[in-house]
Amino acid sequence: LAGYDRVQIEPVQVAFHKNWDPTRTGSRIKLGKEERENIRNGVAAAVQEAFVTELQERSRYKVVDDAGPDVLRVKVAIVDLYVNAPDTESLARSRTYTVSAGQMTLFAELFDSESGQLLARVVDKREARDNQMYQLSSSVVKRGELQDIASSWARLLRAGLDNAHGIGTK
Repeated sequence: LAGYDRVQIEPVQVAFHKNWDPTRTGSRIKLGKEERENIRNGVAAAVQEAFVTELQERSRYKVVDDAGPDVLRVKVAIVDLYVNAPDTESLARSRTYTVSAGQMTLFAELFDSESGQLLARVVDKREARDNQMYQLSSSVVKRGELQDIASSWARLLRAGLDNAHGIGTK
């Protein structure tokens, strides 16, 4: 990875866990297609933002849109997304408690942007914090957990690039 100073991040793809069949919080009514898409789009945007922020604002790497000789193309997918007690606007008066906000798996591939050569493949499953007791489930808590996990993945990519460039090593 030492030859890469710029990073092209493809739009993040999100796929739910095959057994995830959520109901609206406090109800037996299944989530609709639009509500599922809102969750999918929200997760994709948060993960994309975490990678851009970590690479562009907290390191020396520039995030770009085009291929080039020093551009690493990163393809990120979130697979097996499982959200416990998904938020819906319809029942704002109900309260739900969970032990964990859910879980998701990162599937990422790193490519040379010009040749398309696969350089690395990463798979990492993470679960939101398990506090060993029930806590109020809210969109704020879930968003925070999502950002923590996505940021940790972005930091790992930055650390790999830094290591390849000899940054932070003696």
